[in-house]
Amino acid sequence: MSDTTSPEQDYQLYHLQLLQAFIEQIEQQPPFNADDCSEDDQQFLSDIKLLHQNTDQEFLHTGQLLLCRVVTAYPHLMPLLYRDLLWFFGGDCLHFMPDEEIARYQQLDELRHEAMRTGKDFSYRDERANCFGLH
Repeated sequence: MSDTTSPEQDYQLYHLQLLQAFIEQIEQQPPFNADDCSEDDQQFLSDIKLLHQNTDQEFLHTGQLLLCRVVTAYPHLMPLLYRDLLWFFGGDCLHFMPDEEIARYQQLDELRHEAMRTGKDFSYRDERANCFGLH
């Protein structure tokens, strides 16, 4: 995290980067890479791209709807969907996460909020790696 980036900004940026990476991956997958991609599929792709660009008040709600649609309409894309995005958008997305995984994300959020409260430096990426045993 840079000196000018708060833990909250770091958190947002991390998830926006994951969302962008997910979008780039699904563009290469059927049905989105087909010449005869349906209007419905084109609209979904357009909506998820717009989500990445527009983080207004409806951002989290719209993200929940779109990710739940991945689960129901495009299950073949689930291996590409970053689990972090399910946690980030929350709501109905949490139904697709096991309790143990939710507990780790809760722990990570508690660490982030504690760093914000105390003014300590906090790298979401590094703490996430620690919480999930990736270091």
